[in-house]
Amino acid sequence: MPISPQSSRVARANSFNGRLSFLVLSILINSFFNALTVSTHLGSAIWTASAVSLSSWLHFSLGNILFLEGVIVAFVNLLLLGRFDYFRLIRNLLFITPFSYLLAFFEHIFVLIGIPNVGLGWRIIFDVIGLFGVACAVSLYQRANLIMHPNDDMPYILRFRFLHGSPVTSQWLSNVPPLLIVLIVFAVTHQLYSFGWGTLYNILTQGAIIGWADKHFLPILHHHIDVKN
Repeated sequence: MPISPQSSRVARANSFNGRLSFLVLSILINSFFNALTVSTHLGSAIWTASAVSLSSWLHFSLGNILFLEGVIVAFVNLLLLGRFDYFRLIRNLLFITPFSYLLAFFEHIFVLIGIPNVGLGWRIIFDVIGLFGVACAVSLYQRANLIMHPNDDMPYILRFRFLHGSPVTSQWLSNVPPLLIVLIVFAVTHQLYSFGWGTLYNILTQGAIIGWADKHFLPILHHHIDVKN
């Protein structure tokens, strides 16, 4: 029986090479749109806000803070997974390096072209677009599941190992650690960095947007789950 063109496209998209292509695309999308949210100064995704807070407080470069934060979260994920998965740890670390420094690069570009200085209305629009883009990127590389940023691997593990596949609840639970970081930095410095209405919007909506993107953003790519008991 001949294979239909649609079945062939689905098979290619979910092959190793297809998943790898979607992974590369998702890293570019995620770093680009995360950087856009940071440059608006209206609030970024909560993990990014926690990294910006630590960077501003400790006077370390944003790229280095993003990298170090990711390493710590990668080890926490192994505790949640319930086993020491060397391969998963390496995959997490492989994601961190390009993402961290691409985000810092794109943020520098957005500052140079003046995004922080445009009118409030435009910055709100850019922030919403950025947060939507981040959620779509997370959906994409969670489905590809080759390598994943530790910050997004955490809700993925929670979602499929503990919470019966719920993207919303898992996202809310994974927001607790970065929110605590933001609050600690605020208690010490009395300043909020990259934390604003956009961050609250992200906390409330990212799980739902990821669930939407799973079905509507490049739906030809399916979930490849490897965390169930």
